[in-house]
Amino acid sequence: MSASAVARFVREVTVEPDAIGRARQNALEIGAAPVSATVGAQCAVVAAASGARSMIEIGTGAGVSGLWLLHGAPGAVLTTIDKEPEHLAAAREAFAAARIAPSRVRYITGRATAVLPRMNEGAYDVVLIDADPENLIDYVAHGLRLARPGGTVLVPRVLAGGRVADPVARDAHTADLRSLITETLASPSVVASLSPVDEGLLQITRPR
Repeated sequence: MSASAVARFVREVTVEPDAIGRARQNALEIGAAPVSATVGAQCAVVAAASGARSMIEIGTGAGVSGLWLLHGAPGAVLTTIDKEPEHLAAAREAFAAARIAPSRVRYITGRATAVLPRMNEGAYDVVLIDADPENLIDYVAHGLRLARPGGTVLVPRVLAGGRVADPVARDAHTADLRSLITETLASPSVVASLSPVDEGLLQITRPR
């Protein structure tokens, strides 16, 4: 069976909760580019497996990734950062429609480059990074600082639509992604895995 057939099968069998599906439709309408359902489901599993109580995402979109994280960790508190007020407003509506208590989501409007240095070190069980490709490497470094021992940093879209696997693609962002993936997977300082499903998901866990 071909890799494309396997990927199609995984997409077809992944079940997305209705509230997340509605948030996805809204995200597409406002151009917020949500993570795929298969990647969202993987993020939910990580949140559930880690028993997450405190999570943070860099890049709110319209709430799709945040809803998947909270789907996996229904007792957690999520901090979400985005520079676009429209995206944060859409996320508020999505969380409310999903009956997420307001006390479980903290919204921060601003550029992550300015916000992240002020966030507490080692305070989060899950860190999801999905914003500003040009700053991705710095965000991952911040993510590893913010994650507690045993916590996981999640980085979707790392396959760049297949460009990472194409040796002809040599633009700066693709080169950065290749370096991030190869150096992370080879690092003895973390436990890491790369999922090839859809846009890809790099998972980086700090050892306890």
